[in-house]
Amino acid sequence: MATSTPIGSAPVREPVHVTGLLAALVSLVLVLLLPRPEGLPVAGQIMLGLLLFSVILWMTEAVDYAISAVLITALMAFLLGLAPNAAKPEAALGTTAALTLALSGFANTALALVGAACFISAAMTLTGLDKRIALFILSQVGARTKRVVVGAILVGIVLSFLVPSTTARVACLVPIVMGIILAFGVDQRSRFAGLLMIATAQAASIWNVGVKTAAAQNMVAIGFIEKAFGQTITWLDWLIAAAPWSILMSIALYFVMTRMMPPETEEIAGGKDTIRQALRALGPMTGAEWRLLAIMLALLGLWATEKVLHPFDTSSTTIAAIALMFTPGIGVMGWKQAQSKIPWGTIVLFGTGISLGTALLQTQAAAWLANIIVANLGLAGASAFMILALLSLFLIVVHLGFASATALASAMVPIMISVLQRIAGGPDAAPLNLIGMTLLLQFVVSFGFILPVNAPQNMVAYGTDTFSAKDFVRTGLVLTVIGYALVLLLGATYWSWMGYLTH
Repeated sequence: MATSTPIGSAPVREPVHVTGLLAALVSLVLVLLLPRPEGLPVAGQIMLGLLLFSVILWMTEAVDYAISAVLITALMAFLLGLAPNAAKPEAALGTTAALTLALSGFANTALALVGAACFISAAMTLTGLDKRIALFILSQVGARTKRVVVGAILVGIVLSFLVPSTTARVACLVPIVMGIILAFGVDQRSRFAGLLMIATAQAASIWNVGVKTAAAQNMVAIGFIEKAFGQTITWLDWLIAAAPWSILMSIALYFVMTRMMPPETEEIAGGKDTIRQALRALGPMTGAEWRLLAIMLALLGLWATEKVLHPFDTSSTTIAAIALMFTPGIGVMGWKQAQSKIPWGTIVLFGTGISLGTALLQTQAAAWLANIIVANLGLAGASAFMILALLSLFLIVVHLGFASATALASAMVPIMISVLQRIAGGPDAAPLNLIGMTLLLQFVVSFGFILPVNAPQNMVAYGTDTFSAKDFVRTGLVLTVIGYALVLLLGATYWSWMGYLTH
């Protein structure tokens, strides 16, 4: 039933940062008014303006991400619609064709996987299975403070396989970690409290790299890879490539956090009993939890054996699992329960991001930008390892301005693909593995370790007031340096041996 605003009360308005919105609009107009560079179609210049407009909106968070998606779609429809067709410059593209392009991301199979992942996260929250798994793991590690840190990291690892949403994973863990802190009688602003909370957020970011289905930005990359190369990367192939980095990084996370923020005490009296009491308070597993666990284990099995034991892709098997979760009798939730838990804005942003990247590629804007990046970074004729090193560093720096890895992937992955294609087409080019290199660069897109505002999960943890931004930055800088060093190490060894850099 529709609701109305009570008489005399002001309507609820979305927060808008006028400065950021004006800066985005002015930047768009300036790009459109600049003389068009030779070799860049009119539509390409428009897309460069829209890219800058989008990046400023996302960096300043001038409007909600979902609203930014609507603005970008509308501008694409009209600006591209009135411009000459990049493929046939003698005629205008037309608003119908432009709107089709602006909505093309919503027809991508990766979008179905992102949407399905949101429903899996909702099912985990509604049944309480995620909380039970987290408490069970923590109940096994003991009461020594450093073992509790290990437990928090392990929970983050396990849930990354079962809960395909970073924010949902951290949102589940934060109240549990806060409960542990309060139950142990530890000061909320103690080093131990801050250590636990930062480790929880950073472990989630680390395993965004390790598991294909752990984060939406991975699906953005998969969507562009499928469009650009006509191939996909299976769940198991992604794990084989990424797991070594995430495992080594998880070990580094433990040592960095316990050395830079050492807990005040080595052991907390009664800590293990406190966690076990919280676990007992949940009662025995319900039928819905058992059914959800069975569905998730079956789904993990299907993901891991894609293209090995069966021909079904990740998106299709995940959609089938969601159908089971809603099926009366064997399901675990109803539509009315689930819909309020779904971050619809994330889904809308994802679809628009794919559309934006596709338009950058189709209008030759990405290729034009790629030529500039290749020339200025000295990538032409460089070795595959140097290309990985320089582009990874470039992405780490760019990420400092973004509050969403999904938005960063939407803006940068199509440009990275064009850069790699431009390099591979050079006369002295190394035989680059374009799909493999795109995959490795996507790993770096998830490097949101430095600032609390670099990722939603960081902000969820920061909202607990258990640590200062300074603590997050100083530990995050060290983690970023280690993460980059591991990219270089694996790039020179394991990834090179596996053929991800060159054919």
